[in-house]
Amino acid sequence: MTRKDKPGDFLTDIKTLRERARRHIEDGAVTAGYQADRATVVKLLNEALATELVCILRYKRHYFMAAGINADTVAAEFLQHANEEQMHADQIAARIVQLRGEPDFSPDGLATRSHAEYVEGDDLVDMIREDLVAERVAIDSYGEMIRYIGDKDITTRRMLEGILAMEEEHADDLSSMLEDMKRR
Repeated sequence: MTRKDKPGDFLTDIKTLRERARRHIEDGAVTAGYQADRATVVKLLNEALATELVCILRYKRHYFMAAGINADTVAAEFLQHANEEQMHADQIAARIVQLRGEPDFSPDGLATRSHAEYVEGDDLVDMIREDLVAERVAIDSYGEMIRYIGDKDITTRRMLEGILAMEEEHADDLSSMLEDMKRR
């Protein structure tokens, strides 16, 4: 802040903020200050939702199909990741609604809307690998979405940044499990 700047010089005056808030009140959280292309953001979020749903299904299958000497520990990790992916899906669906969109939970075309693939894997190591591949896809796609959205939709960006951080943790967990499996 320079000496000429006074606190609040960069803010819209209160009267104008109040007037704007009353206009288009039916738009809920989407105000005149929303700068992103709402339709594009909703489309991206529906793709992210599909990705999370596919990941939930894959992790659940892996949880139930895990077998072998290390299965209990790995299965517990699969279940934890499935539950966290469900949390992400719920966050994304809620944000879509806030943006006056409709979350697409339809199973029709789910696999084509998803950025990640549903690959079952033949054994525990394959399952871990496939989950790691999916997490890496999610990391890249969330990173691209975050960069696209930038400062045009701060709420969506922050939500995606939180999800991205957890996807990176998942990838780290899976990578560690894969290393442990190689040593045994």
